[in-house]
Amino acid sequence: MTVPTYPVETTAPPPAPAAAPAAARAQLLHEGSVEQYRRTLAAGVDRVARRVATVDRPGTGITPAELAPLVDRVDLDRPLGDAGAALDELEDVYLHDAVWFHHPRYLAHLNCPVAIPALLGEAVLTAVNSSLDTWDQSAGATLIERRLIDWTATRIGLGPNADGVFTSGGSQSNLQALLLAREEACVAATGPAERADLLPRLRVITSAAGHFSVQKSAKLLGLAPDAVIAVSTDAQRRIRPAAVRDEIARCRQAGLVVMAVVGTAGTTDFGSIDPLAELAGICAAAGVWLHVDAAYGCGLLVSTTRRHLLDGIERADSVTVDYHKSFFQPVSSSALLVRDRRALRHATYHADYLNPARMVEQRIPNQVDKSLQTTRRFDALKLWLTLRVMGPDALGALFDEVVDRAADAWELVSEDPRFEVLTRSSLSTVVFRYLPTGPGRELADAANLHAREALAASGLAVVAGTRVDGRHFLKFTLLNPATTVEDVGHVLELIATHAGRYVHDRTAADLTCHVG
Repeated sequence: MTVPTYPVETTAPPPAPAAAPAAARAQLLHEGSVEQYRRTLAAGVDRVARRVATVDRPGTGITPAELAPLVDRVDLDRPLGDAGAALDELEDVYLHDAVWFHHPRYLAHLNCPVAIPALLGEAVLTAVNSSLDTWDQSAGATLIERRLIDWTATRIGLGPNADGVFTSGGSQSNLQALLLAREEACVAATGPAERADLLPRLRVITSAAGHFSVQKSAKLLGLAPDAVIAVSTDAQRRIRPAAVRDEIARCRQAGLVVMAVVGTAGTTDFGSIDPLAELAGICAAAGVWLHVDAAYGCGLLVSTTRRHLLDGIERADSVTVDYHKSFFQPVSSSALLVRDRRALRHATYHADYLNPARMVEQRIPNQVDKSLQTTRRFDALKLWLTLRVMGPDALGALFDEVVDRAADAWELVSEDPRFEVLTRSSLSTVVFRYLPTGPGRELADAANLHAREALAASGLAVVAGTRVDGRHFLKFTLLNPATTVEDVGHVLELIATHAGRYVHDRTAADLTCHVG
């Protein structure tokens, strides 16, 4: 028998890739580069420390148009080859114009100065680079995160069956909470057709003062465009329980299914805390999932004087906490807690390379079973080191201090006839506006917008803005214990000066045009 022959491939195989140059390998952290690691990080820490020690205002007021050319001129294909040179460049494109939340006249958003032990944790976790999805990528990091989840759940009072997972922030925590609520509402659906029929009928009830992430989450979860029902608030900007009860009844009469009620413990604008105990009673009676968004107000969990403001939160089915707001942690550091750990099964998917059934049988803890994320930072380490160095009472005292300062600021603004101030916050915000008198009164909205922009452009202070009942207001958000009443008073004078000058110039110009 003739054996067939085949042409032999004569093309030479491609050359093996050249080994990475030693200089490139030296930039990786390993046993031979630890001295370079120490020197490089020390140089970076020194740069930041010098900036923190010397900045005299929270920002420079630089505009995107001014800064963009500096960033665009950087040629990312031509490395500088030296960390010192890169830090020099970073001064120009970032550090010089960074917004500094540690400055006592940064009064805008929910950004806090950060605890030094947490910064230590940040340095450690980024160097080790653990990933919190599986045990074989994290080991002790998994146990530390779980211990902190248990600690937080105990502080909330969720009971022995509670569990949770760290997340990237309040928006992700709220998204996962509503995912769990949606799936729990769909548990009774026996097939795809029933589920398809149910999804358009699902509804979420929240406060008109609640966080926008509720509406965003509903869209991401494939709910109907009108799935989120925002009910009215009382004079303190808290959700009205009677309105929630009425909406649940109305939905049922209309053949709709309320899958969740979202209460808020610290609204972004007003720092208001919904009547959680009443909401819990309504939801329990109706068999509806209660989620509490405590991203802002979670600092009360460690307060020795104001913990009672969260009474009722222990009856929630799920709770969002943002340690990077009122626990003085660097971004990101957040968590979702649930009262019944079984609900987390709705986030579980099995992949043979991550969490095969054998690992489940061996009870090997894999946090990917609880998380919307796969690869995930060991953000829990920052809170762990903060608690081990400072303790919860110290964190609570810091948060109490900013709440006290906000109360002082509210008094200061309310006693100043140049300003109109709204509801006194349970937490650390003050919503107010400059109110012109006489012929310039109709310019109030424009004057407040101008004052905020002029203040930001000066870099001397940063305040937030919002709209209430269609009118423009300014907002102080205090999360820095170093902010004094004198700082607040100084910023008020700057606002009054900018707004008053705007009104004067506009009315003078209008008068000139009228005379002309």
